[in-house]
Amino acid sequence: MYNLLNDLSVIEVSSFVASPTAGLYCAQLGAEVIRVDHTAGGLDYDRYMLTKEGRSLSWENLNRAKKSVALDLRSGEGRELCAELAARTGQMITNLPEKSFLGHDAVRAKQPDGAPDLVSVRIMGWHDGRQAMDFTVNAASGYPLMCGPEDWEMETAPPVNQVLPAWDFITGAYSAFALMAALRHRDATGEGSEVRIPLGDVAIGTLANSGTMAEMLYRGADRERLGNAIWGAFGRDFRSKDGQRFMVAALTPKQWNGLVEAFGLETPITQLEAEVGVKFADGDRPRFEHRHRLFELFQNVAGSHDYKALEARMAAHGCTFERYRTAHEAANDPVLVADNPLFGPSPANPSGFEYPATRSFANLPAKEPGDPAPAPYLGQHSEEVLADRLGLSSGAIGKLVDAGTVALSDKDR
Repeated sequence: MYNLLNDLSVIEVSSFVASPTAGLYCAQLGAEVIRVDHTAGGLDYDRYMLTKEGRSLSWENLNRAKKSVALDLRSGEGRELCAELAARTGQMITNLPEKSFLGHDAVRAKQPDGAPDLVSVRIMGWHDGRQAMDFTVNAASGYPLMCGPEDWEMETAPPVNQVLPAWDFITGAYSAFALMAALRHRDATGEGSEVRIPLGDVAIGTLANSGTMAEMLYRGADRERLGNAIWGAFGRDFRSKDGQRFMVAALTPKQWNGLVEAFGLETPITQLEAEVGVKFADGDRPRFEHRHRLFELFQNVAGSHDYKALEARMAAHGCTFERYRTAHEAANDPVLVADNPLFGPSPANPSGFEYPATRSFANLPAKEPGDPAPAPYLGQHSEEVLADRLGLSSGAIGKLVDAGTVALSDKDR
């Protein structure tokens, strides 16, 4: 953790992935992120996979370094407390509907004199208010129908969904960025902002920003499936003699020349160039358009050598490559994890399970990153936050706890 945002407090009322990710990134850079949940936990509190103690590993990792307040958000009093926390703090992240008790105008109307004009970031499904989740907007984007083996028929082939909820994580990162932009604007003008970020717009907007939408409209048809080949460039998975699969990519002249030399294909490549009338070092286009002939040459060499030998040769020639790992292998890989400064000592996780925990993805060489912070127990900071932010006495908080409006730490549940 870095303390770049240690003067910032954010109220987060959210569930699942995108919204908690936005708060996580702020917390990892030093912001005080106060997550407010229902007393029994939010919709994602028990999200699979659970430890034998019933703790969600997903929730635990998306909520590191945050504080937790547990309120009865089904009651009027609990909702009032939540809205007041957001109003007094001045900035919030949520994926609750705009017409909920945490609507921008509703919270702004509760702001006391002297509070900073409200900045709210609201993650939505579709821009027209329809519900959506990562895997449904991905279906609409067209990407799953680009994936799969090259010989599948477009008319009958099934979609191939990605395992990673990429739109959620991109939306979370963009939301954190949008929050910082709105806060910078407020610092300059005193004016708050209501920011709405539809998950669906992130997906279809990325399709446009990448040039893929323009490509589809220009060609007047869908892109063909490529299997594991890289679109518009040279790259694919290959298999070594001992059965190891690895990925190579050559987008620059240096990468291409190094790969040719590592595989000892100078002569066959020259012969192929003479046959088809191109120079493969000239750019992506000739390499992509003649990829099948090139793939055959490279696979013949790969299939004649064990991976260790190929790895040494590719490394010596500065190639861009990587061996395929299972997720379990990746989690145990010393280069990726154990020897990577991204990871710090395992904090006191609520699950009681010790495993590597990440610091901020951003690396500031001139600053100490600090150790990863744990996720909170649900309601762990209820008393602290209500006292500090709303000025409630211990007696008043005790009455709210007795009434079931406020819950304290569920450490011993």
